[in-house]
Amino acid sequence: MLHMKLYDDTCNECSELITKRYSTSFSLGIRVFAKELRAPIYAVYGFVRFADEIVDTFHNYPKEELLNKFRADTYQAMEEGISLNPVLHAFQRVCREYGIGRDLIDPFLDSMAMDLDYSLYNDSLYKTYIYGSAEVVGLMCLKVFCKGDDKEYERLKPYACSLGSAFQKINFLRDMKSDFQERGRVYFPGVDYKSFDNMTKAEIEADIKADFDHAYIGITQLPKSARLGVYLAYVYYTKLFAKIKNASASLVVEERIRVNDGRKIYLLCSSAVRHQMNWY
Repeated sequence: MLHMKLYDDTCNECSELITKRYSTSFSLGIRVFAKELRAPIYAVYGFVRFADEIVDTFHNYPKEELLNKFRADTYQAMEEGISLNPVLHAFQRVCREYGIGRDLIDPFLDSMAMDLDYSLYNDSLYKTYIYGSAEVVGLMCLKVFCKGDDKEYERLKPYACSLGSAFQKINFLRDMKSDFQERGRVYFPGVDYKSFDNMTKAEIEADIKADFDHAYIGITQLPKSARLGVYLAYVYYTKLFAKIKNASASLVVEERIRVNDGRKIYLLCSSAVRHQMNWY
């Protein structure tokens, strides 16, 4: 059993490394979770990151075949309780411990598959994609935060969905240039990248603000073990959102707007103080 623990720990460390290499903002948020939550959330991020890489990065490889294999390997790992893929091994352990099932995993993988087939999204596809690519990821994390308390999970579920939705819509705005120029995608329904204007941008921003306002209610009610980490992610995204709002529509389609690493560290420190003083 000691050897199995070594393998489990090594797989968890692989997911942690993936998170730190791919996202400084989420890495900072995870670091301030209670210790027992960090490895499970790293495992969730490692899983969703690798699936996303298949459709966004592996341009010279058979993406559909790779994604289908990733799906099959995921469910085989969950059924058998082990995988030689370190990311899937860490993820299946979290699924088994916290009750993350196919009702959340299938919509996520389906949304990744949508990126292989769709470049323009109508209202229905847009909502389906946001639910699968972002909201269910928040729900996976919420399963971990609630530690098997199904009543608490159901109570907080709508707020988690709103937060995931806000994050994803901001990502769409931030990444408009690369999504269109590198992948030919425009996620916002009815939006023409080449004629994106300030009025259209303002309508999208109003929708994001509504998501944020609703999500904030739930953040303040999260278990203390998770609250600061989620609040930090919320603060980071609201700062990014503010920068996007202050930019013109033409700038949004011309460059990727970001919050620099120094600012992220400052947000971590200030958020920790607010959390300690209950200044939400």
